[in-house]
Amino acid sequence: MFRLLNLELQKLLLNRTSTILIFISFILPFFVILLSSLKINVFGFFTLELGELGIFNFPIIWHLTTFFASQFKFFFAIVVVSMIGNEYSNKTIKQNLIDGLSKKEFILSKFYTIVFFSLISTLLIGLISLCIGWYYSSYNELGIIIQDTQFLLGYLIKLIGFFSLCLFFGMLVKRSAFALAFLFILFILEWIIFGIISWKVNTDIAEKIQNYFPLKSMYKLIDQPFQRIAMTKFPDKTNLGYDYAVHWYEIGIVLGWTALFIFLSYRLLKKRDL
Repeated sequence: MFRLLNLELQKLLLNRTSTILIFISFILPFFVILLSSLKINVFGFFTLELGELGIFNFPIIWHLTTFFASQFKFFFAIVVVSMIGNEYSNKTIKQNLIDGLSKKEFILSKFYTIVFFSLISTLLIGLISLCIGWYYSSYNELGIIIQDTQFLLGYLIKLIGFFSLCLFFGMLVKRSAFALAFLFILFILEWIIFGIISWKVNTDIAEKIQNYFPLKSMYKLIDQPFQRIAMTKFPDKTNLGYDYAVHWYEIGIVLGWTALFIFLSYRLLKKRDL
């Protein structure tokens, strides 16, 4: 595993564009810290400081930071599809196979890299959340601090699943731009299917089915936190209640898609004439 990971890291770090994109993908989550210190002047009457509103208290901080950080995943998605596009354009994929790397090891080297960077990103977000929480939170009990840390697991699985999908599209079309376009096409297709089912059956069943789609299932791992924040400010508003937890079956769905994408990537490479 470490041999394959080291081989892939050397390729990425020797590529200036990939290095810059990786750097950006790790720097952007720090903008969550800027969000915590943001001050909004409301028509000159008073200044609203987000950090003082209690939205960065434990345990809600884990939910908030992982949700916002997951929006920056597209930068590393470019790195993932570029890994494949560069292999074909530079013909290094053929050279690697000639040098003794099996097709299975080739796909695994990409997958290990995805897991590696997803782990680093998760640890980084965990550290950022902990620092912001310690600074702003009025709760310092260990039980409250570690409550909802399952959002970090959801964040990790979400990244691995999404980047595995990018890997599959990269293998499918061999070009970075087309692979990213396929992500947009898949997003539109999922909503078209949702609309058809809603029209033919009903919206409730359509939503349940949509939650099994690749992109939607990844999004559902970490639902939007805004409604939850509103619940803490207006506890009497029962209509604001919703299920925002990270569930085991949601993790299972995304892991299932991840396994399928990796398998299909391997099958494409195995059958393809290089």
